[in-house]
Amino acid sequence: MNSKNTAKQMKSINKKRVLKCVLENSPISRAEIAVKISVSKPTVSLLVDELISEKWIFEKGIGESSSQGGRRPIQLYFNETAAYLIGTDIGGTKVKTVISDLCGNIVASSSFKTNQYLQSGLLKQISKEIGCMVQKAGIDAGKILGMGAGVPGITDTTCGVVMEAPSLNWIRYPFITEAARHFPYPVYVDNDVNVAALGEQWLGNAKNKENVLFIAVGTGIGSGIIIHNQLYRGSSSAAGEMGYMVTDINDIKNEFKPIFHRYGYLESVAGGKAIGGKLTKLIQQEPDHPYHKQAHDSELPGEMAFRLAKHGDKIALKVVDEAIEHLAYGIINAASLLNPEVIILGGGVLKSSELILPKLREVVTQYLPSSVELKISQLGENAGVLGAVSLFLREHESIFKFS
Repeated sequence: MNSKNTAKQMKSINKKRVLKCVLENSPISRAEIAVKISVSKPTVSLLVDELISEKWIFEKGIGESSSQGGRRPIQLYFNETAAYLIGTDIGGTKVKTVISDLCGNIVASSSFKTNQYLQSGLLKQISKEIGCMVQKAGIDAGKILGMGAGVPGITDTTCGVVMEAPSLNWIRYPFITEAARHFPYPVYVDNDVNVAALGEQWLGNAKNKENVLFIAVGTGIGSGIIIHNQLYRGSSSAAGEMGYMVTDINDIKNEFKPIFHRYGYLESVAGGKAIGGKLTKLIQQEPDHPYHKQAHDSELPGEMAFRLAKHGDKIALKVVDEAIEHLAYGIINAASLLNPEVIILGGGVLKSSELILPKLREVVTQYLPSSVELKISQLGENAGVLGAVSLFLREHESIFKFS
């Protein structure tokens, strides 16, 4: 590499460092930036002028004078509305899409039922929804940098192909190729739980943590793994499939049948569908139970088990306790192997966190060799969409790709 290219590369690196410094510390002066990133004041000043002209940062007001007196420095601020990003969370039940500013503040949101547009084309409908949101929010479409997407299946991120997403009936679906037909900007895609893990690390309960385990407990159980600030996807993009863990060797030997075709053991005993099924079966055997007739007519939902357990229903408590115990063993296994700083729990079943967390912590603390923070997702239903925004920022080569 010649000296001209080296100088250009160095300038690009320092420009990103200046922008990151303003983003994380604004309001801040040029002199303070120079000290924080150990770059000369003249260089910082030139880079700041460029960033101002490109509208990534702006000047406002005056700062405090120095202890020696003299002219007060002008303060610099990050311009979070200089551009916009799109995040979409494609689920088996619902597709949610948001437009956010550069700091993850949602400025527009929309959703639709997946099955309504599964045949006619999900990406086509997402494109229409984005068009409506842009118009309604009065956003300049030219300021949209790109889109990140989370999908419920194994995804090869190197070629942008969804290898298998059973709830969408996708097998080897060329997501990025299809996206190019509907969106005039770059698009990135990954597994939905990986994406949610990124969301929690960016803006949620895993902020400033470099080693994170995000566990989503819904009908199935999956996890997103971040090691040394990088998503760990595995050799075939299938890392984090916690639902396949075995937490009872005797049960697995005793003609175990998964709750759905190709589902794993843990999700077949601790997922939402499994909890509802077990509750239904036990209540069917109790004629005096207030939900006996309903249990005979149709399968009870998993959330009912938690609702009844909160009111002291003995059958529901038994079902919930068993599921929590299995989940706790899965967490112990995963945490022993990965040694994360924090474990974030998300997904539908964990809406009953006040019932689940204390019991989980009790078992996990008892058997785990080293302590770990165990928290509920801070972003909740927005973990997927904001994680998709974070995915774009991390993957796309731009001034915002800091690492």
